Amino acid sequence: METKDKKQTTAKSTTAAKTTEKAKAGVTKAKSSAASGLTELFEDGLKDIYWAEKALTKALPLMAKNATSPELIDAITNHLTETEEQIVRLEQIFESMGKKATAKKCDAMEGLIEEGKSILEETEVGVVRDAGIIAASQKIEHYEIATYGTLRQFAETLGLTKAATLLEITLDEEKGADKKLTEVAVNTINVEAADEDEN
Repeated sequence: METKDKKQTTAKSTTAAKTTEKAKAGVTKAKSSAASGLTELFEDGLKDIYWAEKALTKALPLMAKNATSPELIDAITNHLTETEEQIVRLEQIFESMGKKATAKKCDAMEGLIEEGKSILEETEVGVVRDAGIIAASQKIEHYEIATYGTLRQFAETLGLTKAATLLEITLDEEKGADKKLTEVAVNTINVEAADEDEN
């Protein structure tokens, strides 16, 4: 005859097994090309941000063309130059790993760029549109900050010193671009856009 403790242990084991089965039922099946190690995950991340930066070089001129604030136009134009340099840096990282620089479509950046275009259509030319451009641009910057921070950490963990150093430079530039956009927004554009509400 089973003891009370043994029955409880058996019941717990059965419950745990059922819980594990339910959890596995909701697990997404990996593609055949799925990353199986940190190096592959790192490379996938590089391909993703490489595509994103190239797409951004086409989107930033549109944002600058639609902006009216000289400070905002200057911030966007400067960041376009930085973005072009960041692409070169990514190519250097691929090269340092003995890999060909390859882009893989970045769904997140595609969505953020599309949202930025929508803001242009949904705002009148002037300070309100400028405020919208800053909002869209900062969403992009925050995505890039998160991505480059993660990739830099991966590179450090993998002992890829050159990659980590190059990613750190880009991360600092992204943080700087975000800070500049905040300054432009807080010092002039948001205040002027709020004044539009009173007119």
